[in-house]
Order: sequence, then structure tokens, then C-alpha cells
Amino acid sequence: MKGAIKETNFQFPNQTGFYKGKVRDVYKFEKSIVVVATDRISAFDVVLPKPIPFKGQVLNQIAAKFLDATADIVPNWVTAHPDPNVTMGKKCEPFKVEMVIRGYLAGHAAREYAAGKRTICGVALPDGLRENDKLPQPIITPTTKADEGHDEDISRESILAKGIVSEEDYLILEKYTHALYARGTEIAAQKGLILVDTKYEFGKYEGQIYLIDEIHTPDSSRYFYADSFQANQSAGLPQKQLSKEFVRQWLISNGFQGKEGQQVPDMPAAFVQEISDRYIELYEKITGESFVKAETWNLESRIEEAVLKSI
Repeated sequence: MKGAIKETNFQFPNQTGFYKGKVRDVYKFEKSIVVVATDRISAFDVVLPKPIPFKGQVLNQIAAKFLDATADIVPNWVTAHPDPNVTMGKKCEPFKVEMVIRGYLAGHAAREYAAGKRTICGVALPDGLRENDKLPQPIITPTTKADEGHDEDISRESILAKGIVSEEDYLILEKYTHALYARGTEIAAQKGLILVDTKYEFGKYEGQIYLIDEIHTPDSSRYFYADSFQANQSAGLPQKQLSKEFVRQWLISNGFQGKEGQQVPDMPAAFVQEISDRYIELYEKITGESFVKAETWNLESRIEEAVLKSI
């Protein structure tokens, strides 16, 4: 599909390394990194074959707004946004865990609960919950941060016992995670949305903890529409949501959950366009601003020129 960027292969002056993530291309320098938000999309920890037009721009610009809106809670890694698809910042050493926080029983947690589990990542859940019910209080359900393959659920106790994060640092990560989720929930409510669950990643730079990666985007978060939430729950209906969950559900209905031996189904052009439209819808809903599509005539050259002017 035209106007979408699947991957980049730049060679910048003084570049010391390159890392290709699931959806981002990361260019490393001595003390900084340049992160290009591509239009790749992943689900069940698998990168799907077709890129989604404007997805990278949507994620990059939503993250920029939320990082700025939470900078009073925790310092973040960002130093500049030279292009709609690019963020530059400090080269932090990431903690090997993702801090997932859930205010509602949805997605992966709901599937685990439906399978009979009443303890998720060491956190006990009460009986009698239905999918999408609000939890008694937000819970943190961490995952390991995998360089390749699947992230795995892990408990707080295991993280500390294995020395993945020191107890001193982990207490700070928990504090930041709850505070960020509270701020995200507040901002979402102002836009008529519910921040159902989300994840945060942290790293260290010169001994200080920083918030890294993106936050509160449809790739890292799940949103419900607040106005229809209670009526849908009372009627046992699915929630209208803005997140990647509809992509996951489409894949599940087409026989794919990222399990061994399963083939990724081909996404029709109409579905690719629907995904793009939904990402733009979330941008406009969560920011309250119209989405301005960046020039896509020659995406790679546009990005490369912007970075070269900024490094």
C-alpha cells in the first residue's frame, strides 16, 4: 500500500548501532538514540506483513503529547521531534520488564480469567468478574521484556527474586506506574474515554530513572468509550474500544493467535485501510485535535533529511 513505511536502513554520521524492534527502528549514538516510528503493526508479538498508513505518525505524535503531559510526574527520554515519525532522546539502559497496569478486566487478563485463573502475575482477583468489569483497584501485571519472541507474565516477587530489577528501583517503578495511569485516566475522561489498561517502560541514564518508549498510544493501551460503557456492561455487550484489540480479534477469527504452526492470515486492503482509519480516529479522540497527515510522497527521504539536520 502506498504511503506507508515498513522499514528503514539509514546510515547516519557517528552512528554506533541499530536495533529493529517490532514497530520501531532505533539508531544508536554514543549518548543518544533516534527512534523512527514505522508503519509496521504487531499482534501477539508477531509483526504482520502489511504496514498501516499513518500508524507510525499517529503513535509518535500521541506519545509526544502524553510524554509532555506527564513530565512533571517522571522525567522522560525525549529531547526532540524532528519529524512526525521521529523522536530523538537520551540513550537509556532499559529495565527488562514492562510495567503493565490494568483498571479493568480486558484483553489478555480477561482471557486468562476466562480460562479459570484467579491469580495473574501474582495478583489475586476476586471471583464473579465479567469481561471488561472495572477492577476493585488498578493492578500491576508486569511482563518480561523480550528482545525476540513473546513477552511473558511475571510476578513482582519473581522480578525481585531473580534480580531483574532491584527492590529500590522497583518500588519507584510501581509508584511512577500508578501515578502515570492516574494522569492518563484523568486525561482520557476529559475526552469521553476510559483508559482500560496500558504499559510503561523505564530505563536509566546516568543513574536516574526515566520514562522511555511511547505511552498511552493504541499500541500500548486500550480505551473504551465512556458514554456507552455502563449500558454495554449491563446488557452483556462488547465494549466499543479504541485499541489494537479489534486487530487481535480479526486475527483470532481467522485462526491466528501467534502460536507455533499458525500462519498469519492475509489482511485485505480494505481491512488495512480500516486499521489506519481507526488509528487516526483514536488520535483525534484522545487529543481533541484534527489529524494532519504528513507528506508521504517520499517518506524515507523526508525522515532521513529531518534526522540529518538534527543530529
